[in-house]
Amino acid sequence: MPIVNEFEAHRSHLLSVAYRLTGSVADAEDAVQESWLRLAGADADAIANLRGWLTTVVSRLCLDHLRSASVRRESYVGQWLPEPVAVTLTGTAPPEPLDAVVQSEDARMAAMVVLDALGPDQRVAFVLHDGFGVPFGEIADILGTSASGARQLASRARRAVTSADAPTRDADHDAAVRLLLAAMASGDLQTVVDALHPDARLIGDAGGTTRTAVNVLHGPDKVARFYLGLAARYGELMMRFSEPALVNGELGLISGGSPGDATHPGFPARVAGFTVRDGKVWAVYDFANPAKLTGVRTEQAPPTPPPTAPGTHPY
Repeated sequence: MPIVNEFEAHRSHLLSVAYRLTGSVADAEDAVQESWLRLAGADADAIANLRGWLTTVVSRLCLDHLRSASVRRESYVGQWLPEPVAVTLTGTAPPEPLDAVVQSEDARMAAMVVLDALGPDQRVAFVLHDGFGVPFGEIADILGTSASGARQLASRARRAVTSADAPTRDADHDAAVRLLLAAMASGDLQTVVDALHPDARLIGDAGGTTRTAVNVLHGPDKVARFYLGLAARYGELMMRFSEPALVNGELGLISGGSPGDATHPGFPARVAGFTVRDGKVWAVYDFANPAKLTGVRTEQAPPTPPPTAPGTHPY
């Protein structure tokens, strides 16, 4: 089998590893692209386990991204969320490898938020071992530690993930989200409050580029007032330019943005993701930083060409 075909057979796996490690669509795709370039420059015949070799390369690249991201977050304005993978329900874009990646429960936004709270080394150890069954000896080589050190990192991460207040997918997710959207369209504060979980919270990520909550909002009343405030500012344009979407495999909302009109200001594109608990919306994720919307698709995209050797295609 040609090496390009062998690589393509592992692309979805590599994207899954990279996205769960970095929480970034752009960084995940960059890491997978770089792994191809390194493979194309290596002696493929000498690689006994191609999947393992590529996983190691991608993991090391992602570890570098995580460590640099830790520095970027120190000066980031407001809250930091993982990047969403979103596609409109009525879109005509063909399926992409990332669409399959976010079907996993481990890639739901609530789970990604928990992973984002881990340190780089803990995250790599936990995701690779618990998520993909990579032996601790191989993880140790990636992290530059011992097998026992990698095991301890994964154990500490596992305890943090287990104790985190993050629900798994609720069977009533879609109905709860639709109820909340209908409540927001009504413009009635109490109706919106009633559609939210008593412990509801909203996390906004705009990086200082546009309006969102700088701090995490706690409580259904504060969350409701935030969204009704946006509706008052942007008027019916807010809902007119929005449409239902799958956000990390769950029902959410994509707004393509608006240029505004005579009475309301324009606003950039944004994505809303939701987590449901006990049949009501428990968490709202407001993705409003344009730099973090590279994983959003609303129109038909051209098929991704297969990789070729360096120097013959700008891959």
